[in-house]
Amino acid sequence: MCVWRYLGVSRGPRVLFVARATRAAEGNRGGNCGAAMVTNPVHGLPLLPGSSFTDSTKTAFHRSQTLGYRNGYAFVRRPTMGIGGDRLPYNQLSPAELDELANKAPILTYGPLKQAAPAEFVPAHVAFDKKVLKFSAYFQEDVPISMEEHYRIRRVNIYYYLEDDSMSVIEPVVENSGIPQGKLVKRQRLAKNDVGDHYHWKDLNRGINLTIYGKTFRIVDCDRFTQDFLESQGIELNPSEKMPLDPYTELRKEPVRKYVTPSDFDQLKQFLTFDKQVLRFYAIWDDTDSLFGECRHYIIHYYLMDDTVEIREVHERNNGRDPFPLLMNRQRMPKVLVDNGKNFPQCVLEISDQEVLEWYTAKDFIVGKPLTILGRTFFIYDCDPFTRQFYKDKFGMSDLPRVDVSKKEPPPVKQELPPYNGYGLIEDSAQNCFALVPKAPRKDIVKMLMNDNKVLRYLAALESPIPEDKDRRFVFSYFLATDMISIFEPPVRNSGIIGGKFLGRTKVVKSFSPVDNPIYYGPSDFFIGAVIEVFGHRFVILDTDEYVLKYMESNASQYSPEALASIQNRIRKQDSPAPELECKQATEETKALATEELKAQGLDKLIEKIQMHLKDISCKDNLRERFQVYDKEESGYVDKETFFKVCETLNVPVDDSLIKELIRLCTHGEGRINYYNFVRAFSD
Repeated sequence: MCVWRYLGVSRGPRVLFVARATRAAEGNRGGNCGAAMVTNPVHGLPLLPGSSFTDSTKTAFHRSQTLGYRNGYAFVRRPTMGIGGDRLPYNQLSPAELDELANKAPILTYGPLKQAAPAEFVPAHVAFDKKVLKFSAYFQEDVPISMEEHYRIRRVNIYYYLEDDSMSVIEPVVENSGIPQGKLVKRQRLAKNDVGDHYHWKDLNRGINLTIYGKTFRIVDCDRFTQDFLESQGIELNPSEKMPLDPYTELRKEPVRKYVTPSDFDQLKQFLTFDKQVLRFYAIWDDTDSLFGECRHYIIHYYLMDDTVEIREVHERNNGRDPFPLLMNRQRMPKVLVDNGKNFPQCVLEISDQEVLEWYTAKDFIVGKPLTILGRTFFIYDCDPFTRQFYKDKFGMSDLPRVDVSKKEPPPVKQELPPYNGYGLIEDSAQNCFALVPKAPRKDIVKMLMNDNKVLRYLAALESPIPEDKDRRFVFSYFLATDMISIFEPPVRNSGIIGGKFLGRTKVVKSFSPVDNPIYYGPSDFFIGAVIEVFGHRFVILDTDEYVLKYMESNASQYSPEALASIQNRIRKQDSPAPELECKQATEETKALATEELKAQGLDKLIEKIQMHLKDISCKDNLRERFQVYDKEESGYVDKETFFKVCETLNVPVDDSLIKELIRLCTHGEGRINYYNFVRAFSD
């Protein structure tokens, strides 16, 4: 870079004196203003990479001031110090100039040449102050929302400020244009490319495209000063172009031509002939296919005097609609439009006669045919007697029968309850399908009053393959007023099981009852020896209290013979000489536990014998998993049919005597087999 760029002046012949004076001083910064090699003045080495050294003692690198003020007046001050604080040597000759002087003979005739005084220094922002290049340009803007114009031409002026290389784009304001005009791009340096270069006056010319912030401007001409300046700098200007005209502006300038052809139709005669004659049609608009649509009735009036149409609504009492008398005001209805008018929004501007090819007439209104008016399809199903007579005389249509449009009401839809999801009672869940705000199901008040505070209590044991559950006892409470059951477990100290409420008051559904029509446990299902399944837990009734015995005696018709037989055995045991009820229950529970213990010991010995006898059988794998597939309730029991089916699949030798004995010990009283104990015999 030449040294005059550092001093603020980059153009013109007035600064050439600085180049010779400061070429050596600017050699430290790598400047090269000619073809000669610039050398380092300190070391004498060429200014090449690896041959230059930075002076660490230099700390100031500011540029010397070239303007000053004295007594309120500005004056030019010649810089004496360069960048870095080095003094600028004036009139220092280059080696090429020294060689030229050494080889040139002196001219003694006129004496030595006198060197001209250096020209006065002028900074760039002073030399080019208020000097602006002006270019005339335009850009094309698309107009997608108008049918009359597809694009518009917008004229702009591009200004280039020489003092700081900034540019601005200004659009002349046109009165009543309806477009925001004025300054489009404020004064700034504009980027030319993505690298970071800016537009320079050397890049501007006539007949070129200039892209600024995504808009492409076409420069067509410039003013006289701009032309002289560019030509003085050696730039060849392109020929000027003609500014294009805006098509819509030119269209507005032309007068609208109207061609009116006289018509043979006499409107006055039509008015005088058909005055006060109106055709009346009865129609329906069926909108049931849309959401919340319905079938609505209308009356269509056709005025013969001017071929206008009017549509009136037919209101019914308590229909919930505002009493607007007209759906469509009296007007002429277009039937066929020109091609340009089909896509134009008709709600914005009224349709003129030039946009309509055909209007609706009386022959278009026929009973029994649909008719589309303003996007709605009306079906004409009847007309009045005057209309029938008019069509008979005018068009020869003698038969215009009435069309029956009454619709038969569909049969009422039978309400079906959705499938039960398992939460709560089915009676409570069904109330959500009957009303928006569900109410509690109706209760049997007479039954609640008669059986108030009547509770049947039973002693039960939990039937489970887990050894810890064998000694657990539960008290069932059956409430006769509501048919609900609650289960309470008396707490036993040092048992490791927390007693208390096992089940709150609720109705219990039988395990094999259908989901949609559940069958609940009743008083007849509770007797000594009965098995009650409560939400996957199986309980065996062991004993009852005295009130249950009296209730069963007084209501013997509700119980089965098996239940009555259990009561007889219970009474027979009471009548025999024996201890009191508590002692008897304790004795029976002790005997039952002892029997279970002996049975468990015999089962363990049998399992050991089977493991020794069947140690080479290959059916041990996945035996438990296969039984668990059929045990959906995870109770540890499967029925006999499923049990033998699984054994046959896995080739278990069920005909073996030891296996038969094991099956007998694992069989429950209701024909169900405890497969947990059975699988123990096949595990290592």
